[in-house]
Amino acid sequence: MDKLWSPWRSNYIESFNQEKKSSECIFCDAVNQNISDDNSLKVYDNKTCFAVLNLYPYNSGHLMVVPKKHVSDLYQLSDDTISEMMLTVKLSMRALDSVMKPHGYNVGANLGKAAGAGIDDHLHIHVVPRWNGDTNFMPALGHVKIISQDLIQTKKNLVEAFAKILIEEKK
Repeated sequence: MDKLWSPWRSNYIESFNQEKKSSECIFCDAVNQNISDDNSLKVYDNKTCFAVLNLYPYNSGHLMVVPKKHVSDLYQLSDDTISEMMLTVKLSMRALDSVMKPHGYNVGANLGKAAGAGIDDHLHIHVVPRWNGDTNFMPALGHVKIISQDLIQTKKNLVEAFAKILIEEKK
């Protein structure tokens, strides 16, 4: 196969030009977004951090836990914020378990450009659900990753899962 029709990829490619035009940080922009806003990919909000779907995910359900404070270095965060971020990672995994039933996770942060950070000026932790066999011939031979679920549907499912878990925890 020489061509794979994927018109949504043009949004990704065009975003590089848009990001250069904007002086704003996408994570700082997301801080004040409302979860119920259809234009937001935020799925959970907390006192010092939030969880948001990755617009260009490595896998379905790829979340990022982001501090509300614009920092690039872990040393610039308070222990309370770091603790809340890790609790949000844990809560995110519970929500993803409920909605997507992954077999495992990749969890981590790329701190700095040299470490592979695509956005290196605002620290964030990736929570990437993984399934046995989720790597197939497409990335290996076609250099293409298939994301099988719509982001907006994933968002709706996760927002419901976060709410349900929090209600259960209060009981």
